[in-house]
Amino acid sequence: MILPGATVRVKNPTDIYYRYEGLVQRVSDGKIAVLFEGGNWDKLITFRLSELELVETTAKKKGK
Repeated sequence: MILPGATVRVKNPTDIYYRYEGLVQRVSDGKIAVLFEGGNWDKLITFRLSELELVETTAKKKGK
């Protein structure tokens, strides 16, 4: 499930933002607004749910 605050990656290879990662700002009517930040620019883009995948951001613990 993708909720606001989650990190997502664009998985649609035909999109100019393919493989970009951003933060979910809004979820509404099957569309998701994603904020991309990079250097000196910020961009808020809306995608369909099918165009995004959730990115695992938790650190994995090393076993001894």
